[in-house]
Amino acid sequence: MGKLFFILLCIVINICTVKAQNINDSIRVLFIGNSYTHFNKLPDDIQKIAATQKIKLSYQACIRGGYSFKKHLQKPEEIEIIKKGRWDFVILQEHSEAPAKPTKVVAQETYPYARILDSLVHINSPEVHVIFYMTWGHKDGCLSPIADYPIIDTYIGMQERLKTSYLEMTYQNNAWCAPVGMVWQQVRRERPDYVLYWQDRTHPSPLGTYLAANVIFSTMFQKPYQTSYIKGLQVEQAEYIQQTAQKMVLSNLRLLNINR
Repeated sequence: MGKLFFILLCIVINICTVKAQNINDSIRVLFIGNSYTHFNKLPDDIQKIAATQKIKLSYQACIRGGYSFKKHLQKPEEIEIIKKGRWDFVILQEHSEAPAKPTKVVAQETYPYARILDSLVHINSPEVHVIFYMTWGHKDGCLSPIADYPIIDTYIGMQERLKTSYLEMTYQNNAWCAPVGMVWQQVRRERPDYVLYWQDRTHPSPLGTYLAANVIFSTMFQKPYQTSYIKGLQVEQAEYIQQTAQKMVLSNLRLLNINR
């Protein structure tokens, strides 16, 4: 049942490839990713947080279930969206398992396509800030184990591989990194009662998406804030997530390659 649902979910996400909001607003953002960006409307959350800070933000999203950077580059319609240019921020999210694979595989199957995407974006939007959206490890370790590579058989091991790979992509492309996975790990450690995962133990719950939204917003603007948008969550939960996200970003600007 779970596998069938996931297949149906991927089909739905493929139908909803591009979404635009208030295209003439001042800050223009392009999201390129898959279900980790689609779940619980992450771009909408970022837009709503921005609105509470009197920041007008518009976005388009190229979202396809299960897609990698390589697969996105095979879609001419997505290339055309990138070429439209005038993007202020482009958020790049790789397949949840791809950056956690062995180093040699990541170097062959992920880094080159990250570089191509980054180059395409900068050619058409020279002043853009590209942000690599560091995702989180699956709840109990990678759902697709790799023979002779037990590092990713646990949550901690998978999270460390993702962290390393996303930071490498960030440095290789002189981009910024949104440390969603790092904040996720801190929340799991400090508040194990918080439900960050959906029932499939990999996708985000509404709270997990809210966490990602606050981390990405903090990465984009690098200023302390408090938002009244809490996504229907408990006030204490929302405020904790907001503060944890901001502290992680603002105290790790060099690690995240963010030059203010």
